Amino acid sequence: MNEVLRTGISHVLLDIEGTTCPVTFVAEILFPYASANLVHYLKMHQEEASVRALIQELEILWQQDTDEEARDLLTNDRKSGEGGVEGIVPYLMLLIQCDRKVTPLKDLQGKIWAEGYARGELVGPIFDDVPPILRHWQQQGAVLAVYSSGSIPAQQLIYKHSNHGDLRPLFSHWFDTHTGSKQDPRSYTRIAELMGCEPEAILFVSDSPTELHAAGQGGLQVVCMNRETNAVEDGEIESTISSFHQINLKMDSGNLL
Repeated sequence: MNEVLRTGISHVLLDIEGTTCPVTFVAEILFPYASANLVHYLKMHQEEASVRALIQELEILWQQDTDEEARDLLTNDRKSGEGGVEGIVPYLMLLIQCDRKVTPLKDLQGKIWAEGYARGELVGPIFDDVPPILRHWQQQGAVLAVYSSGSIPAQQLIYKHSNHGDLRPLFSHWFDTHTGSKQDPRSYTRIAELMGCEPEAILFVSDSPTELHAAGQGGLQVVCMNRETNAVEDGEIESTISSFHQINLKMDSGNLL
């Protein structure tokens, strides 16, 4: 098993999909669950201020969306006289189908998933190597954080209702698209500022070469997790692993984690 050594690390920033849990959980479980429960949830919660605010945000985004299919949906929706909760559903379904990283959609999905987790219909399938390694790093002084395109509440639900119990106490910071796009180097610089450390003291682990390149441009150290699909081309990312057991960290003080 190849080992990746990283020195001078004080913080570890983790992606979720394909890194700490299977990509299939989001694509094959969470997204279909949100779609199936979308209309019911909106009808049941449409009078809540937070839900009304999300609908308003989505209406504005739809009006500004230049995608041809979105424009066609908007035209047909307005011709049919649909509006409000019922009227926004076609656009939401399009966003989900295309996996658009739209913040109000992510926030709404998180609310729907929260009910599913509370009912025991959803469980976060965290890879077995993740909890013991993260506990070890935390015990040795590393500050652990999450950065995902899913909303912070959705991230916390996966770790709260995981197959390894409630893992939220392992993490000190949570970041989502409110901080910025994961493909933008400035997002990672901002995260370093928010965590109160230099960018080079952060190790970012993700299965996305695009995200890793952006993080590297932002000054972070990076490692590519390639445990599921082996979709990363040889040489595309210098350091590629298939398990957290392959990461050998040394803190600023030189103490081995």
